[in-house]
Amino acid sequence: MTSESWFIKRAKMELAYFSFYARLKQRQTGGAGVVLRFQHVRPFHMGMFQPHKPHEITPRFLDRTIRALKRWKYDIVTMDEACHRALSPPMRTRFVALTFDGGYKDFVTFAYPILQKHNVPFALYLPTAFPDGLGEAWWLALEEMVARESRISLVMDRKERHFMIYKTQAKYELFEYLAEWLRAMSPADRTFAIKDLCTRYSTDIEALSRSAWMNWDDLATISADPNATIGSATVNYPALSSLRDVDAQREIAMGKAVAEAAFHRDIKHFAYPFGDRGAWRRQHVVMAQEAGFTSAASTISGVVEPLGRTNLHALPRIAWDGRERSIRMMRVLLSGITFAPVQPTRNNPLHTSGRSIQLTMGIAGSTQPIPTTT
Repeated sequence: MTSESWFIKRAKMELAYFSFYARLKQRQTGGAGVVLRFQHVRPFHMGMFQPHKPHEITPRFLDRTIRALKRWKYDIVTMDEACHRALSPPMRTRFVALTFDGGYKDFVTFAYPILQKHNVPFALYLPTAFPDGLGEAWWLALEEMVARESRISLVMDRKERHFMIYKTQAKYELFEYLAEWLRAMSPADRTFAIKDLCTRYSTDIEALSRSAWMNWDDLATISADPNATIGSATVNYPALSSLRDVDAQREIAMGKAVAEAAFHRDIKHFAYPFGDRGAWRRQHVVMAQEAGFTSAASTISGVVEPLGRTNLHALPRIAWDGRERSIRMMRVLLSGITFAPVQPTRNNPLHTSGRSIQLTMGIAGSTQPIPTTT
C-alpha cells in the first residue's frame, strides 16, 4: 500500500469513528461478532528492517485492547462459544474471541500475564513440531540473514542469483520475494534451499527455532488455565497449498493427534498455517471437517455472521496490523463496515446449517470466495 492510499484509508476510518457512522452501522454490518488474530506480543524495539512488524503488538497495546473491549461491552468468549453464536440467532451483544498463532515464547512471557490479569478466555494455535525443537522457522532465519547481510547469493531454478541489499527498502523487497518463493516450495525443496542459505551465511536455524518457541513445560502451564483453548496448526506449519493432498491431510490429522496426546484433551479448533487465500484450498476445508475439527480459522478478514451464514471451517479473523496502534481504528474494524457482507452462492458446495455461503475478505465492495484449486 502506498503512503497516499494508506493516508486516504486512515482518513476514511477516522471519519467513520468521529462521525459515529461505524457505531450506527454496526448492527447491520457487525454480524454476531469477530475473531481477532495476533501473532507476536513483545515490547517495542528499534530497527530499520522489521519485516514481521505488521504481525506484532506490544504488551501495552494488548492491555489497552482488552480494556477497550470491556468498556465497549463486547463479550470476550471462547472459540466454542464463538462457534455456538455463529450458528445461533443474533444476540443483543456482540462477541470477540482472542486468538494467538504460533506458540512463540513471547506469548508466555508478555501476553499470558496480561490475559491472566484480565481473566479473559483466549485460544492458542500450535504447530506441534516446534515445542520439540524439530520445527523449521525458515521465515525467522531468512529475516536474520537479510537484516545482517548487504549481499545475498543463492541458487534459484538451478541458477546462481545475486541480490545487492545495501538499502533498507531493498531488504524488504528481497525478504518478501524470497519468503513467497520458499513458502510455495515442497517441504523437501524448502529445507534444502533454506539450509543452503543458512550454511552460506552462518545462521543456525535449529537454535533460532528452538529459542523462539515455547517448550512443553510452558504449554502445560498455559493448558492448565481454564480460560485457555489449545488449537492445532498442523505439525510443521507448511502452507497447505504447497503440499500434495495426502501430505496435507497427514499434517492436519497428525497435528491434532500430537496435541491431543500432549494435553490429554480433545483438540477441536484448527488454524490454517499462514491462513491467507494463497495458503489453503477448498479441499483443505473438507480435510479439516473430516479430521473432526469444530472450526478452522483463516487470516482472511471479515466478521462472523449468525444463523450459520459463516462457514466455521473457513472462519474469518481480523489480523491486527501491529504498525497501527490506534484503539479508534480497532473499533471501526470491529463494526464490520470495512468488510463486504457474506452472501449466499450456488457455486459453493460447502454448507453450514443447510445454507451455502461465500467467504468474504478485503474492503467494502470486494467479495472473495473460498480459495479453489488453480
